[in-house]
Amino acid sequence: MRETHSARVGLGTRIGRLPHVVGLGLLTLLLLAAVSFAFPPFLEVDNVKSLLDDTALLIMLAVGEMFVLLTRSVDLSVAANAALTGMVVALFNAAHPGAGMLPVIVIAIVMGAVLGAFNGILVWKLRIPSIVVTLGTLSAYRGLVYIVSGGAWVNSGQMSPMFLGLVRVPILGVSVLSWIGFLVAVAAFLFLRFSVSGRNLYAAGNNPNAAAYAGIDVGRMQFLAFVLSGAIAGLAGYLWVARFAVAYTDVASGFELQVIAACVIGGVSITGGVGGVVGVVLGGLFLGIIKNALPVVGISPFWQMAVSGLVITVAVVLNAGARRHEGRRILEESEAGA
Repeated sequence: MRETHSARVGLGTRIGRLPHVVGLGLLTLLLLAAVSFAFPPFLEVDNVKSLLDDTALLIMLAVGEMFVLLTRSVDLSVAANAALTGMVVALFNAAHPGAGMLPVIVIAIVMGAVLGAFNGILVWKLRIPSIVVTLGTLSAYRGLVYIVSGGAWVNSGQMSPMFLGLVRVPILGVSVLSWIGFLVAVAAFLFLRFSVSGRNLYAAGNNPNAAAYAGIDVGRMQFLAFVLSGAIAGLAGYLWVARFAVAYTDVASGFELQVIAACVIGGVSITGGVGGVVGVVLGGLFLGIIKNALPVVGISPFWQMAVSGLVITVAVVLNAGARRHEGRRILEESEAGA
C-alpha cells in the first residue's frame, strides 16, 4: 500500500507541472508573435535557422544541467567544460586535419564525461556541496583552456573544412546542429521516462532519505547526473567551436546563467526531483527568442543579462510557490490515505 501511494504521489508531482509547461508554451508563442509583430523580418527563414542553431546549444547544455538539478545538485562548470573540450578538439583537428570527425566527436564526449565525473566523484565520495565543487572546477577548467592553448586562438583557417562544415549540413532544411540538439532532448526524455536510472534520478532528488531506504544510492545517482551533464557539455563544446568557427579562452563565458535559467523557467525545481525535458526545451526557446529579439527591436544586448536575471528570479519564486502547493497537496493525500 505504501509503495502504491508513493508511486501515486510521485506521479502527481510530475503531472502537477503540466499546467506550467502548457503555460510556458503559450507564453513562448505570445512572445514570438509580439516580436514578429514589432519586427516582421524576425520570422525570415535565415533568421529562424540561426535562432534554432543558437537555441540548440542552450537546450543541450540545459538538458545536461537538468539531470544534475533533479538530484538536488547544481553544475556551474558546464560552460567551462564546453570551452575546454572545444579548445582541445580544435587543437586536435588543427594538428591532425586528416583524422576525420569520429575521433573529434569521441574525444569531445569522453573528455566532457571525464570532467563531469570529476565533479561527481567529489560530490559523491567526499560529500562536498556541488555548488562549491563546480564553482572551483569552473575556474580550473577555464584556466586549463588557457594552459592548453597558450592563450592563443584557434581560428577557422586552422580548422579543416569537415570540422567546420558538419554542423552546417542541412537535413530537411534544418542544420545538423539543430538536429543534434533535438536528438539529445529526445534521448533525455526517453531515458528519464523509460529507464530505471532515469526514474531513480527523480527519486534521489525528490526524497533522498526514502530513496536510500528503497535501495537507491543517492550519491551514485548524483555521480551519474554529473557524467551525463559533462558528456553533453563536451559534445556541445565541439558544436559551439564549429558553429562560430573559433576557439578561445572565453568561449561561452557566463553561459551557465543562461543554462540554469532555461531549466528553472522550464519548471525544473532547484530543490530536486521535479522537472522534465519538454519544459527545459521550452525554457531554452523562450530565452533564445529573447536573446535574438533584443538586438533586432533596438534594445541593447547589454540588457540581456539583466533580463535573464529577472526572468530566473521570477521563475524561482513561482517554482517555490508551486513546490509549497505540491507539498500541501501531498500531505493532504497522505492524511486522507492514513
